[in-house]
Amino acid sequence: MPNEFGLDPFDVARRGLGRCVAFAVLSLVLVLAAPSSGRAASPLAQFLAQVGAGELVPGADSFAAPEGAPPMAAALRDGKVVGHAYLTSDVVNTAGYSGKPIHTLVGLDPEGTIVGAKLVEHHEPIVLIGIPEQRIETYIAGIVGFNPLQAAQRGQTAPEVDIVSGATVTVLVIGDTIIRSAGRMAPRVVGGAPAAVAAEPRRVVDPEGGRVTDWLTLLGNGAVRRLQVSVGDVNQAFGRSGNRKAAERPEKGEPGETFIDLYVALVSQPAIGRSLLGDAAFERLRERLGPDGAAILVMGEGRYSFKGSGYVRGGIFDRIEVTQGSETIRFRDKQHERLGDLAADGAPDFKEIALFRVPAEVQFEPAETWTLRLLAQRATGALDKAFTSFALDYRLPGLYARSIAPVASAAAAPVPSAAPPIEEETPLWQRIWRSKTVSIAVLGVMLTVLTGIFFFQDILVKHEKLFDRVRLGYLVVTLFWLGWVAQAQLSVVNVLAFANSLRTDFQWSYFLVDPLIFILWFSVAAALLFWGRGPFCGWLCPFGALQELANRLAKLLKVPQIVVPWGLHERLWPVKYIIFLVLFGVSLSSLAFAERLAEIEPFKTAIILRFMREWWFVAFALVLVGAGLFVERFFCRYLCPLGAALAIPGRMRMFDWLKRYRECGNPCMRCFNECPVGAIHPEGHINPNECISCLHCQVLYHHDRKCPVVIQKRLKREKRAAMASPSLGGPSLGGPPPAAASISSSTTTAL
Repeated sequence: MPNEFGLDPFDVARRGLGRCVAFAVLSLVLVLAAPSSGRAASPLAQFLAQVGAGELVPGADSFAAPEGAPPMAAALRDGKVVGHAYLTSDVVNTAGYSGKPIHTLVGLDPEGTIVGAKLVEHHEPIVLIGIPEQRIETYIAGIVGFNPLQAAQRGQTAPEVDIVSGATVTVLVIGDTIIRSAGRMAPRVVGGAPAAVAAEPRRVVDPEGGRVTDWLTLLGNGAVRRLQVSVGDVNQAFGRSGNRKAAERPEKGEPGETFIDLYVALVSQPAIGRSLLGDAAFERLRERLGPDGAAILVMGEGRYSFKGSGYVRGGIFDRIEVTQGSETIRFRDKQHERLGDLAADGAPDFKEIALFRVPAEVQFEPAETWTLRLLAQRATGALDKAFTSFALDYRLPGLYARSIAPVASAAAAPVPSAAPPIEEETPLWQRIWRSKTVSIAVLGVMLTVLTGIFFFQDILVKHEKLFDRVRLGYLVVTLFWLGWVAQAQLSVVNVLAFANSLRTDFQWSYFLVDPLIFILWFSVAAALLFWGRGPFCGWLCPFGALQELANRLAKLLKVPQIVVPWGLHERLWPVKYIIFLVLFGVSLSSLAFAERLAEIEPFKTAIILRFMREWWFVAFALVLVGAGLFVERFFCRYLCPLGAALAIPGRMRMFDWLKRYRECGNPCMRCFNECPVGAIHPEGHINPNECISCLHCQVLYHHDRKCPVVIQKRLKREKRAAMASPSLGGPSLGGPPPAAASISSSTTTAL
């Protein structure tokens, strides 16, 4: 039986259930169709087919079939071997920001020298969304010419190459894996060690050496090493770097002021470890390390943090590294433990104390000389940074070490046929989710509150002032916390990337790397079934909140509002759909180009980068915000491709939550005139594709001073109450009921 709105509830439920089932089946098909993420055979042959042999090994014209474990392919010229090529991800762990391998092909000449390298595949978001791959390739080119075998003989370390600002973790992983993998594969190329060297005693940690002592003794005997860097040292280092922009932005402060005071110690040696950590903490560490494990303690004081914040986002500490010969060790968050203080008597109170466990798969001799490198960075623009490094050499004092006779000459040592097993790590997305539990909880509260607002909207909208304050407060939180602090701004780029992944290599882990973005998209998908695109566009979009709050301020300042004629307004609607379709079409052939075109969204400039960007991007964003001062939510109405993308599946919603009267549009035009985005047609019905669910029309629907229908109901109630009131004795014979006099004027005002 139809209800008061002319709808059959059973028909509505049937259609809603059908849509829900269809959506569930579609989701299941997509998930089942997604390829497995399990470990597969090496893709070396596939990648070699995509590059020319001469790109990796100069002079080569073809590759032989890959052989061995890890696989390596001979590079041929006229059928003769002139070098070899391999894939870094086959040899060492190459996971970056995304938690997925960064695949780089490396070419070696017959002497084991790196003669070529090419990045062939990655899923790094920092590169995908704004760092040109040419800059990554320039960085890789700086490693070409390095020979890990000769460097080990001469006691040299890997070459220092300019870091690509904005993609620090990514390039560190790329450079590190090229050098480490070359150190493992070069002996296979040369057929053994390059030359016979005199057998020398090997230096190892003496577990019985030394005794528990105080801080000053450890510092004095070299068990703890110190690196002092002043503000003047940093400024001089950037001045010598040749980077003019970095030199022109010196660190503020007196030259002698401390930039960082850094200390390091090998705490896997029992006497040093017990002195600095205490007996109980050292025993826990020893259990985790095992008999041959190593651990390093780093302590810091000063204005510069040796940990930074990169490890929170990418899981890798990008400001420190340990080098020894051709081996470079960068620590991940799972190898890190934060300490509050030291157990040694007389130890200072440090601002930062971090314990790092050396990964078991790296080739590290803790008793031999190794170097801790500190990477200092300086902003040279809105997105660009310059880098310089400071080195702190560490050699375990003889008191804590002993020498053992070598088993055999280095020349006679067998060459391993396979690289050490790659450590299976907890997926990066899981570590990031654990590190953002507070932000996830706050977002969960926001979504719970918003769900309550929509489910109980009929109660809330009856209280106009309360609802307005609730909405205002919610928009403020959306802009300042969700947008500028948490930087959880959805974008049409997410839609294009998701659609592209369905056609290529879909992996859930790609989208789980950012928990807030993933949760928001999951919530938006659920909301599309119930309410359409309105919950996101009207409540959870930080840029939408910025526009609405700016327009509210403009109205308070009496900025004149422009009313767009309905005929023009109706013809401007399709523009955002055209923009989305163009972006989607371009993404089918080039996702990278589509992402650049998606800059029509000012979200990255206004929200993610907080207007800290090149002036033309900032000017464009300010123009759109400025237009919104005169036409409320100008960008949302006419240009937003994300709104268009959400409006298309939004038609699948199961319910019509927004109530209307038969009188809406004829004769009453109040909702039509007051809708902030012009989503209500002159005849009174709401266009769900344009509605942002601000619920203003529902406030009017229940308002007994603004809606003519409710006004009439109120006046009739007042009339009946007046007639039934014993104090008045019913209506007088000489005139109309007391309330009737205001009926005509009130109704006319509402119309």
